[in-house]
Amino acid sequence: MSWLEPIQEQGYAIIPDVLGSQEITGPIDEFSRADVPRSRAGVRHAMKLPAVASLAQSPRVMGIAREILGAGAFPFRATLFDKSPTANWLVVWHQDTALPLQERHEAQGWGPWSVKDGVIYAHAPESALSQVLALRVHLDDSTAANGPLRVLPGTHTLGVLTDEMLHALSAQITAVDCVVPQGGVLAMRPLIVHASSKSQVENPRRVLHIEYAASPVIADGFALAIA
Repeated sequence: MSWLEPIQEQGYAIIPDVLGSQEITGPIDEFSRADVPRSRAGVRHAMKLPAVASLAQSPRVMGIAREILGAGAFPFRATLFDKSPTANWLVVWHQDTALPLQERHEAQGWGPWSVKDGVIYAHAPESALSQVLALRVHLDDSTAANGPLRVLPGTHTLGVLTDEMLHALSAQITAVDCVVPQGGVLAMRPLIVHASSKSQVENPRRVLHIEYAASPVIADGFALAIA
């Protein structure tokens, strides 16, 4: 089945049964190591972990990325979101607009800039973000009760939005809960408006959020950093 059409039209697609339980064991074990730096919400800049890099480049996951972005698709950033009773949070409606970059260049549409854990970041324009796809690999079942991602379908085509526009859209468009089984993938464009609520249950909700780009050079003079 092709996932190109729903991602183009709706900005997201739920793809079940991409990975088996054995294939996600490696990242789960690696994230549990005591020497892996963690934040309250999970693990940032996880692409440096061998099991994560291996999963990000596995044939079935890469196949999805290449179908949407083309043969040059490659993973450049990975983040573990680990929602549990001891680390529970909600996220308001937003878009993912910040990209890790190798160097800072002042250009219209780029910024504000920041540095996180030694990595340079800038909020990017729509032209660059349209070349990015996130694949959220579910290490646990995501249910309606454990704080799943919620999306506003079709909003990925509206460009980079202000907070006022985000609020207005959340009142106009019916949100969809992205319930995904363990081993499934939620593919999403970074500009789709999305949020999540707090978990209401004891079960963990671990998601490995891997971002892919069509090319290492995301715009003239702007090259992505691996994070």
